[in-house]
Amino acid sequence: TLRDYYIGETPVTQELWRAVMRKNPSHFKGAKKPVETVSWEDCQNFIRKLNLKTRLKFRLPTEAEWEFAARGGVNSKGYKYSGSNNIDEVSWYWHFVILNNKTHPVKQKKPNELGVYDMTGNVWEWCQDWYGDYKEGLQVNPTGPISGSYRVYRGGGFNAGAWYCRLSYRSRSYPDFRYDYLGLRLVLSVG
Repeated sequence: TLRDYYIGETPVTQELWRAVMRKNPSHFKGAKKPVETVSWEDCQNFIRKLNLKTRLKFRLPTEAEWEFAARGGVNSKGYKYSGSNNIDEVSWYWHFVILNNKTHPVKQKKPNELGVYDMTGNVWEWCQDWYGDYKEGLQVNPTGPISGSYRVYRGGGFNAGAWYCRLSYRSRSYPDFRYDYLGLRLVLSVG
């Protein structure tokens, strides 16, 4: 069970990151492309500055929030990828690497059932949670372990094969790790 929240229609773009941070760390430049080459720690700094500018309380999604939105929320049709069982409809992933080994502008593929874009492929997306085993049984607003070595990221990227882009696939890295396939998406709590 999750409390109500809003999730970004797209990953954070380079345009937004630059407006807040005054610089663009991305390897694959383009205002409408997702920002990448950002660590979990970089994302926290960005969010702090964004919140100061907007007076809102943006944050990274918990892993549970990320997956619920990626699966289409209450409108879910049970797809393997976010919005389709046909990955080519919804994702920039390894299949396209041969021709385009890079990120692409957001909203170029079909959205999922909630109208959310790029939750499969393009860039992997950092989540708030520490990486760990899921707890058994029903939970309300699960947030993962209270500590750990790795932070979670989800969704697959332009560099990932279809297997890694499945909605059930989880990945992780150190909070200070940066690479050209790692980005983020924002969440805003309701109430």
